Amino acid sequence: MEINNIDNQQRTTGMPVIGLRLLRFAVVANDCGSLRQAAELLSIPHSVVSRSIGQLERLVGTSLFERSTAGVQPTLAGKVVVRIARMVLEQVDTLVATGRSIGRGETGHLSVGFCTSISAGNLRTTLLDFRTRFPRIELAIAERPRTLLMNALRSGTLDVLIVTSDTPSSDNKTLRVWSERVLVALPEDHPLAARDAVYWTDLRDETVLLSHHDSSREFEDLIISKFVSTDDRPKIDRHDVSRSMIKGLVSMKLGISLVMESDMGASFAGLKYRELRDGTGSSHIGFSAHWCADNENPALNRFLEMLAERYSSPSLGD
Repeated sequence: MEINNIDNQQRTTGMPVIGLRLLRFAVVANDCGSLRQAAELLSIPHSVVSRSIGQLERLVGTSLFERSTAGVQPTLAGKVVVRIARMVLEQVDTLVATGRSIGRGETGHLSVGFCTSISAGNLRTTLLDFRTRFPRIELAIAERPRTLLMNALRSGTLDVLIVTSDTPSSDNKTLRVWSERVLVALPEDHPLAARDAVYWTDLRDETVLLSHHDSSREFEDLIISKFVSTDDRPKIDRHDVSRSMIKGLVSMKLGISLVMESDMGASFAGLKYRELRDGTGSSHIGFSAHWCADNENPALNRFLEMLAERYSSPSLGD
């Protein structure tokens, strides 16, 4: 049946159509040195192997094997054809394995955007765990201000964002993941640095340095929520600089700042970190994963499944 189909295709296209099955038979026959042994290895009748090799020779236009009672030996042309056939079959096997692997989310590419530190904390351990579980997925990391991250997500440049905002969007899906303690960064000789913990009311007369980027909005909202009266609130100085530059300004004793727990992994000379508390205990800010609902990247699905598993989320909700 296959030979008849090949003949029909050749008459239609005018080009020889050689099936992978014929190439595989030729390679096995060459390796076994016998059509009968090849048939046994392939678990098919000897006559099928013999006819298939003959069909391949007719399509190629030359004899590929010298037959004798001792078995078969490749001709000069046969050696070249078998070598090429082996390469073709290996490439096809790789093609199939790669396609299946990508479809299962085991290989591919995943781009993750964030606007927090990966020097320590849950984001760092999550990314390391993902690399361990799926080492063949290429992981691209992007740290940018939140507005740029959201634009990149909408344009498809990024697959998923890990940010402090969980504001719902009609275009995105959201998964709440973890929360981090809020700390105060102080010059090492600041009076508050001598305490094990600092309370929000201790900041009343301080100058808090915040960046226009990253999580400054959440920090400012926290300050407002902790100080009902504007007269009691610390002074807020905004700077159009990065998180690390804010730390530099704190080390220069120009003020104090608020940071996430994950920032503690990045040491900075001249700074001390202390937990911020109120009457109920530590203060926290939550993180969420955001992605586009129409993103069909299998690697993204693997990442989201891992997030839901690690942080015990009931579902990947809208």
